[in-house]
Amino acid sequence: MSSPLSYKPLATQDYDLSETQFIKPHMSKQSSSSLKLNDPQTEQISLDAIEETEMGYFVWILSFAAAIGGFLFGYDTGVISGALVVIKQDLGRVLSDRDKELITSATAIGALVGALIAGTLINKVGRKPIIAIANILFTFGAILQAISKSFALMVCGRLVIGFGVGAAAFAIPLYISELAPSRIRGRLVITNVLCITGGQVIAYGIDAIFYHVAHGWRYMIGLGAVPSMIQLLMMTFLPETPRFLVKCGKRNTARPILHKIYPNATEQEVDNKLELIHRHVYEVDKIVRDRGFFIILKDLLLVGANRRALIIACGLQAIQQLCGFNTLMYYSGTLFAAVGFQNPVAVALFLIDRVGRRTILIATIWGMAFGLAVAAGAFIHIPLDKDGHVVATEGKWPKIVLLGQLLFVAFYATGIGNVPWQQSELFSMKVRGLGAGMATATNWSANLVISFTFLTLMKAITPSGAFALYAGICLLGWIFVVVLYPETAGFTLEQVQELFIDSFGVKKSIAIRKDILKRRADGLEFRRVQLDFPTA
Repeated sequence: MSSPLSYKPLATQDYDLSETQFIKPHMSKQSSSSLKLNDPQTEQISLDAIEETEMGYFVWILSFAAAIGGFLFGYDTGVISGALVVIKQDLGRVLSDRDKELITSATAIGALVGALIAGTLINKVGRKPIIAIANILFTFGAILQAISKSFALMVCGRLVIGFGVGAAAFAIPLYISELAPSRIRGRLVITNVLCITGGQVIAYGIDAIFYHVAHGWRYMIGLGAVPSMIQLLMMTFLPETPRFLVKCGKRNTARPILHKIYPNATEQEVDNKLELIHRHVYEVDKIVRDRGFFIILKDLLLVGANRRALIIACGLQAIQQLCGFNTLMYYSGTLFAAVGFQNPVAVALFLIDRVGRRTILIATIWGMAFGLAVAAGAFIHIPLDKDGHVVATEGKWPKIVLLGQLLFVAFYATGIGNVPWQQSELFSMKVRGLGAGMATATNWSANLVISFTFLTLMKAITPSGAFALYAGICLLGWIFVVVLYPETAGFTLEQVQELFIDSFGVKKSIAIRKDILKRRADGLEFRRVQLDFPTA
């Protein structure tokens, strides 16, 4: 009789490897144990039992430490908007609009490459090493920019820091989601986004401090190396995720990490959790062992459940960027300093696991479109010079433009600015690395398109036309969410993946979540629900 404490691979015949991606052991001597995991219902209840125990502060500390990478991304986004104003001729010439677009878009190009590389390596080397490498790239890129004396070297520095941004933007949400208990996973992933906003706020403050200092932009950008070095040092003390450790056969190393995440769980509950992780990981590892990139890519694109998860993840990431938010951050940092201090991300931190991801998006994307439409209408009444630039003017219209943009930012930060980074929960483990990497690459591809065309677009169709275009994209995004995006709040990673087996699972997810909330409200034991609801 095998013990659940050992890491002996279980026989293939002990499992029904169905496309549900849940492991359902058959009755056999090899799979039976004191845990009685030969009963699928018992197996899932034991998992859910540990999910319902009280959690300690350890998982929050881990998440905030990891989320410094989000702070770095926010700092870089915010600091470049101020630096572009004061660089003047320090790079050998006065920067044109096209030069500014190249400087900002170079980061997106690097991030696109960095995300794709991270997606192919993260299941081989682990989550921690990718985050550490991202920090090294952050540090080197910041220093390279700070010492730049030519436009070309500045672009190279932006490219290098982009590699780090892309790798971190992919690895950190995955790292946090694999550490987090299911009922607070959304809030923990949002700590990363919260730090992005914090980084932008601090960047604006640094810009203000060095604005009148000779060559102050070098200090603005160079200071970005400090938090990256701090996080690199902290990573030596942070653990790898239990799922990856179990995958590598380091089950005894994963045990104390689970004890810290669930400090009130019993030894048996931790053992049960380890056994369930082991069985899931072993099933996936057996499937992907010795498989090449193109076979995994084929599974991602051709297996229905994986393809539907990819459509949702990539769609949300595209909406996040094509709405135009980051262009406002790149080119209008000073305008949004006050918004950053209000920090509407904190609203999402409170709501995302209570209200749900889908509900938040449906309630906020229309507000983004409304704010952009207000700004577009006001821009009609603001004069432009012969080059298509806005002419500074007095009166109510500039204030209405600001109001519309503030509304847009508030709704963005509460919804689409956060939810897409829950992408790792959508994919099965066998395609999670590649799937999340492709979704992150979609984010940076869209970012590249927007940042490289924003100033040119403003000239070509006027600011009013540009904002109206972004408002239309927001409305299309709202329709996408209503039709295709299921609710996932409170689901375990394995349960989320089961939603996509036959359809996008919108109606099924809503029904299951209602049942989950009802059980919790009634004080009943939380357990997996398998219902045959209509799908959508």
